Amino acid sequence: MAKTLNQLIEDIQRVLGAERINSLKTRLDEVTLEVPAAKFIEAATLLRDDPALRFEACVDLCGVDYSAYRDGLWEGLRFASVAHLLSYTHNIRLRLRVFCTDDDFPVLPSLIDIWPGVNWFERESFDLYGIIYQGHPDLRRLLTDYGFVGHPFRKDFPVSGYVEMRYDPEQARVIYQPVTIDPRENTPRIIREENYGGV
Repeated sequence: MAKTLNQLIEDIQRVLGAERINSLKTRLDEVTLEVPAAKFIEAATLLRDDPALRFEACVDLCGVDYSAYRDGLWEGLRFASVAHLLSYTHNIRLRLRVFCTDDDFPVLPSLIDIWPGVNWFERESFDLYGIIYQGHPDLRRLLTDYGFVGHPFRKDFPVSGYVEMRYDPEQARVIYQPVTIDPRENTPRIIREENYGGV
């Protein structure tokens, strides 16, 4: 039988206790639990193992850069990791969020020993946001090239990047060079009703 959102919130509060919960909110029929980084592994283990919760699967994990959130009005920590958990037993989902305590060097413990399926999710988050997951057995780039500089999903990463690659026929290989694209502002063309359709 499926658990209701109110039952889920009550069970989370009872099992985790106040010291493992930063916030617990319901929005758009989904519960978001935010835990402190120091209690991340402890809370995740309880979410998986407690019979009242039984979140057997982590179906997704991603990094988030909040630096430009709400048009730059965000005042909290910059980087977070968000895991989407699923309980097959109780037929319910939970969003688990934890913020990195250092904006300059974002580090969190890896969830790989709790949910082994997060392996590539954590690698993707590391590659695109630069979040380091301590304890991950093979934390290396997944989507960008090994020589790639920076993390392209960070809000301060330039849209054009830092380098471009091209084939050099003289050297008979692919080479990297500084970006040669001039930055430009794209302003959308406005279609006015009086000119629409050439009438």
